[in-house]
Amino acid sequence: MAATREKTQHEPHRTRLIGGPGLLLVWLYGVMVVGAVSRSAYQIATEFDRAPLAYSLSAAAGVVYGFITYTLVRGGETARRAALACCAAELVGVLTVGTWTLVEPSAFPDATVWSDYGMGYLFIPVLLPLTAVYWLRRARPGQRPAA
Repeated sequence: MAATREKTQHEPHRTRLIGGPGLLLVWLYGVMVVGAVSRSAYQIATEFDRAPLAYSLSAAAGVVYGFITYTLVRGGETARRAALACCAAELVGVLTVGTWTLVEPSAFPDATVWSDYGMGYLFIPVLLPLTAVYWLRRARPGQRPAA
């Protein structure tokens, strides 16, 4: 009994990240996981030799989306920081791949999730990390996430 009390006294209260706008972020990232992973799995299985870079980048995007979704659902300060870092890396990836596809389209015989800054996905791939970074910075400990 004392061990249980001692354990709970040392564990910080986990901040919920899926309240208010966080719930919408989880839903959107979940949709992006399904879209990116299913698309890349099919393309890698059926026509990988056609555009290996594009299909591999789409698979990587799906993994990134999955990790962000997990951290948002998990909650807590460590998860918030991990999600924030991953969203920043995602934004760098979207901007890099988006620019690369515009500068040298021949490198991408088929589109990726991040091609043209996510144009094939209604620009959600570039808007989502911007929104998530903004919201995660506001969801710091000691502050209630905006509802």
